[in-house]
Amino acid sequence: MKLLCPSIMCADFSSLQEEISALEEANVTMYHCDIMDGVFVPNFTMGLNDVKAIRGLTKKVVDCHLMIENPLSKIDLFIDAGADLLYVHPESERYISKTLMHIKNRGKLSGLAINPDTSIESIKEVIGLADYILVMTVNPGFAGQAFLDFTKEKIKKLNELKNQYSYKIIADGACSPAVIQELDNLGCDGYVLGTSALFGKNRSYKQLIEELQIL
Repeated sequence: MKLLCPSIMCADFSSLQEEISALEEANVTMYHCDIMDGVFVPNFTMGLNDVKAIRGLTKKVVDCHLMIENPLSKIDLFIDAGADLLYVHPESERYISKTLMHIKNRGKLSGLAINPDTSIESIKEVIGLADYILVMTVNPGFAGQAFLDFTKEKIKKLNELKNQYSYKIIADGACSPAVIQELDNLGCDGYVLGTSALFGKNRSYKQLIEELQIL
C-alpha cells in the first residue's frame, strides 16, 4: 500500500471538519502540515493552532514539515500540539543531528526533508537518524509548481540505501497520478498529495485515493 498523505494547506479551511471527515472516509495514511515562517521559505502557511485543530479531528498520524529557521527551538511546541512525525531541513540550523535526536527522544518519528539542490552525499552522516526522508520534487514554499525531473535520481540513490537505514521515502511536490506511477517504480514509499492528484478535482477523495492505490 502506498503511503498517501494529503497536504492540508490545499484543503478548504472554511470547512476543515468536513474535509478531514472526507479524507478519513478515503482512508488516507496521514495528514501533512506545511509550516512556513517566511524566512526559510518566502511564504507563510499553517501554524500551531492548525495542527491542534487537525489533531482533534483524527487519530491518524499528523506530520509537520517544518520549513522554518532553527527548528529545534520550536520542535516541542509542535509535538505538544499533536505532531507525530516532524520533518526538518539540514540547512535550517547548524546541528541538524541534534534536532533529529531530540525528536526521537520525545518518542516521535523523525523526518529529514531534502530540497531539490541538496545532495545525498551532504546528508549521508545523518540519514540513519531519520525514520522518513521527504524528497522535495519542487522548490519548497508554494503549491502548484512543476515537477523537477532531476529529483528522480535522488530517489533512486535513496532507494539503494533504504535497506541499510530502514527509512521510508516520501515524495513532495507535483505528485500527479503519472508521477506517482513512475516514482513507485523507483522505490518511493509514499506521496504528499496536493492539487496535482487530490484537491480541487470535483470528485470524491475516496474515489481518487482508491485510484491512486491501484496505479
